[in-house]
Amino acid sequence: MDTVRDQRHWTEVADQWIAWARTPGHDVFWNYVGALREFLGAGKGNVLDVGCGEGRVSRELRALGYTVTAVDVVEALVEAARAADSADAYRIAPITGLPFADGAFDKVVSYNMLMDVDDLPGAARELARVLADEGEAFVSVVHPFTEQVMETEGRSYFEQKRFDSVDSRDGLTMRFSGWARPLQDYIGALNAAGLAVTAVREPAIEGVDADSPASRWAKEPLFLWFTLRKLPANA
Repeated sequence: MDTVRDQRHWTEVADQWIAWARTPGHDVFWNYVGALREFLGAGKGNVLDVGCGEGRVSRELRALGYTVTAVDVVEALVEAARAADSADAYRIAPITGLPFADGAFDKVVSYNMLMDVDDLPGAARELARVLADEGEAFVSVVHPFTEQVMETEGRSYFEQKRFDSVDSRDGLTMRFSGWARPLQDYIGALNAAGLAVTAVREPAIEGVDADSPASRWAKEPLFLWFTLRKLPANA
């Protein structure tokens, strides 16, 4: 599993991502954030934000009332999250080796992170391990049918393949890199880890003009969101 390459990429582009994510309205996160808050729901439990990046999802979780622990494998991103007071606690660790006890969290959030790890089964096992028996996991991935994934050169939908792309606009540049894989790979890994899907959302974009390039996401999904709970031990 090429987890070292994944970590190296996000370390190299950390400054790019911090600038990209912290410019209000720059990317489509801001168009989906209202729907994201609604789908996550308010609460007061302990939440783990896995692959927290610079902390914007952690900040949303805190605003919803949760006690948040932010974890990422990239030190620069964790420190950026800390500097922005994004969470209640911070750790630097890979998704495949989370430094937390079994069942430590009432909610585990993985926002657009599972595309960034090669070891999907290992990541799924750790998400399940640290989730409380009655807890809930939330996962967001770029929809497997989107342009970014499907136009990876020479790729069949049914195979996993590395994708790399550079997006430049309004004076900012971001180099994205990760793993394109079919939906069945995500669900299969999560099921094998003992997690069952309980709800699915393919959110439509909000607040864009009809002549904006982003308006396509009002007619087709950019993201796939789902919640999961632990399967009974004897299932």
